[in-house]
Amino acid sequence: MVVSWFAGLFYLPRIFVNLAMEKNDAAYDRLLVMAGKLYRFVTPIMWLTLATGIWLWLAYFPLSMNWMWAKLALVAGLVGYHHVCKRRLRDFETRQNTKSHVWFRWFNEIPVIVLLAVVLLVVFKPF
Repeated sequence: MVVSWFAGLFYLPRIFVNLAMEKNDAAYDRLLVMAGKLYRFVTPIMWLTLATGIWLWLAYFPLSMNWMWAKLALVAGLVGYHHVCKRRLRDFETRQNTKSHVWFRWFNEIPVIVLLAVVLLVVFKPF
């Protein structure tokens, strides 16, 4: 489930890059349909990921593990990122996007950095 959620978080902003560059109405509408379907697909996966993650945390990890709190903060940030993607999608749906394709290219890197940080926290458990 985590992999599916991350796939959506990686690909949806990439569609936003293309939407921000697209001038052809037919292609824009096709990309918009793709983005909307992808968002609707990964949202329930996000909730399943969070539910199973919380269950695993409570079942197998003590509350005193500080690295886990850092990881949870990063996951909370990803949930926020997921909802920001919905806001950006609504901007494209209403054709009121003001962000450039370059902005979306940088925006697209956020989940990559968070994933790297989470993996490092889980592997090294620094605190």
